[in-house]
Amino acid sequence: MFSLGEIIDLAIQVEENGEKSYRKAQKEVKNQDIASVLEWLADDEKAHVKWFHDLKKGIDEKIEDVRLEEMGREILGSVLGEQSFSMDDADFSRIKDVNALLELSLEFERDTILFYEMIKAFVEEAKVSIGLDKIIREEKTHVKKLEEMMGH
Repeated sequence: MFSLGEIIDLAIQVEENGEKSYRKAQKEVKNQDIASVLEWLADDEKAHVKWFHDLKKGIDEKIEDVRLEEMGREILGSVLGEQSFSMDDADFSRIKDVNALLELSLEFERDTILFYEMIKAFVEEAKVSIGLDKIIREEKTHVKKLEEMMGH
């Protein structure tokens, strides 16, 4: 079973993967406009990491939401499927088509939103729910910006 702490750890990993990938891409792309958007995305992901770290410090592992425990690894695994929430395999310097880079980023952002919406369904504490809502809104802003850059 996944505890709340384990789910927060997974969320931290998702955000760290995003930040790392965006920073790597930022260094490798030639287009300055895209580099600045990638920097903005990375900065937001870094702020999300901090929020989840702060959240983890504030939880008491002994008082777990029973429904989170009941959800179990197999349910979470089936929702996440093969999704690694990582763009590590991407060689951004070889992506000649800017839209391919943007599409990869867009897919990552959409998967992240789905993950947080799933987590939110199991959260009862208002403060945590409000924080997740804020992060989900920011991730949706990322999606909108990426779609605009792709001309959608």
